[in-house]
Amino acid sequence: MRQPENSILTFFNFTRIMNTINKILVPFDLSPASERALQYALHFITQNDSPEIISLYASSTSDDDVLKEVLQEKISAIKKQFPYTSKSNIELVIRKGLLVDSMLKEQKENDIDLIIMGTKGSAEDEESTFTNTSRLVLEADCPVLVVPEKVGEFQVGKIALVLGKDEIDDPTALGTLLEIARRFDAQVHVLTICNEDGTYGYSVTDEKNENTISYYLEKFYSHHMFMENTDVTDGIFDYVNKKEIDMIAILPSNHSKKNRPSEGRLTKFLTLRSQIPLLTLD
Repeated sequence: MRQPENSILTFFNFTRIMNTINKILVPFDLSPASERALQYALHFITQNDSPEIISLYASSTSDDDVLKEVLQEKISAIKKQFPYTSKSNIELVIRKGLLVDSMLKEQKENDIDLIIMGTKGSAEDEESTFTNTSRLVLEADCPVLVVPEKVGEFQVGKIALVLGKDEIDDPTALGTLLEIARRFDAQVHVLTICNEDGTYGYSVTDEKNENTISYYLEKFYSHHMFMENTDVTDGIFDYVNKKEIDMIAILPSNHSKKNRPSEGRLTKFLTLRSQIPLLTLD
């Protein structure tokens, strides 16, 4: 298999981030959505791997013993539902301040590898709808896994990586996707929605992306599907439903360095509307 251009440098960068999920941050406020997110995080603890999990509560005060006790009791009760959790440390952190600001500070100060955040989603159509989750996804400098409150039983067998026409900005961002695929033995489908006239799949950029995906996702890469649909989000959700996809993955372009940064509209929309977990790779 031909390696991507600048493969030597890329290889060393990539091997440095292998086994990327060592610290997971979960906002926890006793809500059903936050409990669902913590449950998802606990599924990452296996017989052979026990990442550290940090549960964060943003409060108007950082000194409340009663609150700490209530939160700790609930976390312990959820933890008991899972095997292998006895060897994993779940740290409770209470930060004074707003939720997203507190999360971003915690992420930077403690080198968080993955944020898992629960969400109720939104039934609103207005573009102005801006939840804590969508803001966090756009501003965080690490991968974020958004877990809808009403998602079904935990299952990660099929992941759909949504890819546009531009060259992949930072291939090493695929490291987290690879680790999740490895951990749960999941197939990765790559999905491109063809919403404009033109030829898809045969350009120089398409070839570079194909080589990059094949190289980084190894045996977990299943296939690349090009689907026509004038509405990108409708196309994504149609594919998800038809193929019974368990998780959507996306490479947000709002922090893009090679390509022109976007406003993150697709990322925001998927965050609000997806009924299955959404993994943003940053």
